[in-house]
Amino acid sequence: MRTGFKPVMHMPFCRPVLAGGAHGLPLGARLPYQLSMTPAQMTFTMPPSSGPKMLTKRADFVAANRGLRNAKPGFVLLTLPNKGLGKRMGVTVTKKIGNAVVRNRMKRRFRELLRSALPERGLNDHDHVLIGRAGGVERDFHTMASELDRALARAQQGKGDAPRGHSRKSRPRNRKTKEAPRP
Repeated sequence: MRTGFKPVMHMPFCRPVLAGGAHGLPLGARLPYQLSMTPAQMTFTMPPSSGPKMLTKRADFVAANRGLRNAKPGFVLLTLPNKGLGKRMGVTVTKKIGNAVVRNRMKRRFRELLRSALPERGLNDHDHVLIGRAGGVERDFHTMASELDRALARAQQGKGDAPRGHSRKSRPRNRKTKEAPRP
């Protein structure tokens, strides 16, 4: 049993309680604090954030794929109007890029790029999605920041790259021809 326990900070909604064996402590031992309010009595409000909100739903990422596309060596930026929901951002990195450590590092870098660039240079009421490319992990952060600025400027002008898979001229499809049987 601990003696002389004094709380460092006064918390009006918490009270010291006696443990009853359920916590693995002997009966009568004191736990530091337990909430004395029910969850319904507690209300927490988050301060309004000035930065862009994160995209979390798959449908938002799929919808962004229909938007404007700006490809750079380390990433692809997708932008799509979101009907007045403000500036939102999303990051996606596929398993082709590397293992979980590499992908998470890339996502952290992308989130920081977007957090720093979108408040000033992002498109209002648009979703911004960065898709990681193979060279994005090794690229210099400042180089990627300048590439993101150029991609956002192109998106602001309404310019983008060709949609995926349609960059070449369409060619006639090869028709299967019957080959002569081999002896």
